[in-house]
Amino acid sequence: MEVSKEKNLIIEGKHKRPIVADIIIKDDGKPKPVVIFAHGYKGFKDWGAWEIMGERFAKEGFLFIKFNFSHNGTDPENLTDFLQIEAFGDNNYTIELDDLQSVIDWVLLPNFKFASQVAVEDINLIGHSRGGGITIIKAAEDKRINKLLTYASVCDYGSRFPEGKDLEAWEKKGVRYITNSRTNQQLPHHYQFYKNFKENKERLNIKKAAKKLEIPHLIAHGSSDRSVSIGDAGNLFEWSPAPKLLLVENADHVFGTKHPWEEEELPKEFNHVINKSIDFLKTDSQVLWDEYGETDED
Repeated sequence: MEVSKEKNLIIEGKHKRPIVADIIIKDDGKPKPVVIFAHGYKGFKDWGAWEIMGERFAKEGFLFIKFNFSHNGTDPENLTDFLQIEAFGDNNYTIELDDLQSVIDWVLLPNFKFASQVAVEDINLIGHSRGGGITIIKAAEDKRINKLLTYASVCDYGSRFPEGKDLEAWEKKGVRYITNSRTNQQLPHHYQFYKNFKENKERLNIKKAAKKLEIPHLIAHGSSDRSVSIGDAGNLFEWSPAPKLLLVENADHVFGTKHPWEEEELPKEFNHVINKSIDFLKTDSQVLWDEYGETDED
């Protein structure tokens, strides 16, 4: 059976901007585990090979959902261009946590289109890069999450902010700009981003969240990642109570993919990550916990 797709569905979030989502599913009427994918910084649901990734999971019997964070800079009419630059500037980590919560809640609504095919006890999260940190925090907060997978995830948000004179200049001007290498746009970050982080510092502590996890956690990272240090994967492995570490030789931050991705097949590095992810998701949680989890022995 071929997979079915519902594209560009609108979820009403908490922050007056739409969350745009895709569902990819083998529509066979059977209950199936759910996989929700959260993109990273300057990312979007239609980037690169994410679509092929979704098809792969769906073919393996998962209900796959990918979505755009409400303030990622895109809109329903422009899904791959950052034309909503003020929204981008207004984004912050707690908005992204709320957006992910809205997606999880949406999947579990009685009137969700594929409600009869949702295995409600088997909701799983995948987060890439910055989205990895978001999924770690949410998985620690939301007991409905069954398993967590992070791809090239950051392990700390605080260290990624400017310091000293750069931070003072940001506060004074109220905005700082970063270059989007894909489009050469100058994208704004309003000072509220840092202020929001400081106000929610305890909640946004990825280390603290990772240590609180009560579910298996697959940590995939490329050995040649120049965007997020492989040391971040090492830290997550150290902190998570039931971690499985998947180090991918010679893989970069996006495991050999790029945007646009015009090939029918995935690069071998990303193919390896997906194969291992599917194995991880199909293995009983208790088996994974027994294999990778902490014991009570000192």
